[in-house]
Amino acid sequence: MAAIDTTPGTGSIPTGQAPAPALRPEESRVIWLLLAAAFVAILNETTMGVAIPHLITDLGITALAAQWLTTAFMLTMAVIIPITGFLLRRFTTRTMFVAAMGLFSIGTLIAFLSPGFPMLLVARVVQASGTAIMMPLLMTTLMTVVPPAIRGRMMGRVSIVMSLAPAIGPTLAGALLNYFEWRWIFGVVLPIAIVALAVGARWIHNLGDTTHAPIDVLSVILSAFGFGGLVFGLSQLGAGGHGGGAAAAAATATSTTTLVIAISVGVVALGLFGWRQVLLQRKDDALLDLRVFRSANFSLSIGQMAIMSMAFFGAITVVPLYVQDVLGVSPLVTGLIVLPGALAMGLLGPFIGRIYDRWGTTVLLVPGAVITSALLWFYTTFSAQTPVAVVAVAQTALSIGLSLSFTPLFTASLASLQPRFYSYGSAVVGTVQQVAGAAGIALMFGIMAAASASASESGAGELAAQAAGTHAAFLIAAILSLPLLVGAFLIRKPADQPMRPPAGH
Repeated sequence: MAAIDTTPGTGSIPTGQAPAPALRPEESRVIWLLLAAAFVAILNETTMGVAIPHLITDLGITALAAQWLTTAFMLTMAVIIPITGFLLRRFTTRTMFVAAMGLFSIGTLIAFLSPGFPMLLVARVVQASGTAIMMPLLMTTLMTVVPPAIRGRMMGRVSIVMSLAPAIGPTLAGALLNYFEWRWIFGVVLPIAIVALAVGARWIHNLGDTTHAPIDVLSVILSAFGFGGLVFGLSQLGAGGHGGGAAAAAATATSTTTLVIAISVGVVALGLFGWRQVLLQRKDDALLDLRVFRSANFSLSIGQMAIMSMAFFGAITVVPLYVQDVLGVSPLVTGLIVLPGALAMGLLGPFIGRIYDRWGTTVLLVPGAVITSALLWFYTTFSAQTPVAVVAVAQTALSIGLSLSFTPLFTASLASLQPRFYSYGSAVVGTVQQVAGAAGIALMFGIMAAASASASESGAGELAAQAAGTHAAFLIAAILSLPLLVGAFLIRKPADQPMRPPAGH
């Protein structure tokens, strides 16, 4: 069995090497259909940040409960995505696409018809099950069919489409919430999802080879308990009782006990999951082949991505609550605040991809890390008197920093692996991103709730207490961003590797 190359390359193309071949029409069509489906899924995911303040009021739930509409989505993806590395090798491209878009469409329909919070939470889980399959399917297909020398360029073009959804999602949600009830956020997405499912089922053809290895049920169970335990434990931060008295003290003690038990279960389950995968990968039957971590460049890229996702997703989920509850703006304005940044990410995509192909990672990751960390520290200065325009400019600058980081991280991490490990690498990338994001959201909501309660108990007014809570959450995000400044110097563009030939060649 061939070992994974762990030596980062320079990415330079030898003199006299023939230009990389272009994509065949059928391969290009598959990629763009997958991008369209991913667009729908991301559009759905990015509407929730703006909708959460409305859902808290309309459904009569707390902020800590409402955050589970986002955290449960990301947690479900984190539980399902490790399985996709196996599923993408076991089933055909068309089968996986139909399963993904079918689940997403059913979940969207359930959400549209939901009478209250419990069914809406179930709908989000079903939606996430489909989204979890779609994202690794897109990344694995891209790495399989796109010539190595132009992968960065393709990732840049992909970012145009991928940035439109975050740009449209919050703005669309804000506009709908100004005139309609929250369920129409899902009502608008539903027909788009159904059309994407129908077109994809008709036109997507199969790429690559399949295997017939059996799925390991024990690995699935351990994965669910491991990732679920960690994120559920973090969600208990700030969930204790507030105010004085024995009842509040008892609630706080219960929350702390639950936190310790959940995180302990998560750590133990993940340890057993890793041990199980090491045993299974000896005969190529692992649910998630951990040999991908033999690549130092892959491991460093994943670590950088985890830190960035944890800080970013946590902060970006707190921003809508801050601008609506503290600054008092409408949901529509909240959506417009993130629009310029998302559009900037899309416009920069082609240039970032070309820079990666020609000069590698450092020229992108270093300024990206500096901008991201600096802006998160700037967020800690936000108060009840901060102008909305300042928040919008800061959000745009943060998006630019992120755009300089995510494209080279995605491309460099997967390009560090041998082609037969692309599906597992895509699964790891998605799993780490979602778990880190869910943990960041749970952590910062918990910190925000605890800091707001503490300020209230100290005699602060409601507005001042909410401002204190968001300040504490932004401070945690800023602190988390500091390791990015080191990692940006360590990650390199791997040397281009030969592509895996398509099935039948």
